[in-house]
Amino acid sequence: MKKSEKAVEFKKRNNCCQAVLLAFADKLPLDENTLLQIGSGFGSGMGGMEATCGALCGVCIAAGMMNDTAKPTKMLSRNILNDFQTSCGATLCKDLKGVSTGKMLCSCDDCVKNAVLALERAFGMED
Repeated sequence: MKKSEKAVEFKKRNNCCQAVLLAFADKLPLDENTLLQIGSGFGSGMGGMEATCGALCGVCIAAGMMNDTAKPTKMLSRNILNDFQTSCGATLCKDLKGVSTGKMLCSCDDCVKNAVLALERAFGMED
């Protein structure tokens, strides 16, 4: 099963950030319980839909733990953010969910999937 599919499965029991962290658990130096704890504050977007999508936060956390290149993680995160924004239409949870407009741009499952795919592309891990 692809990591993007695993992440969507994990989303059934966890928040978006936790779901993407768990999808990359085999590549991260922490146990699943610690990943769940790290991701626990990013449910419904950072600050309860007020800021960055939790899935995007999760992949940037994972990128920091996975990065063993000379390229700074902040630059990888910028690439991930731009990729995610192109795929999803926004980076803020409330914008993605259409809180102000009434028009959802991207479902949580699709945000999780697109965030994982963006991280895979940033690290050249595409299937």
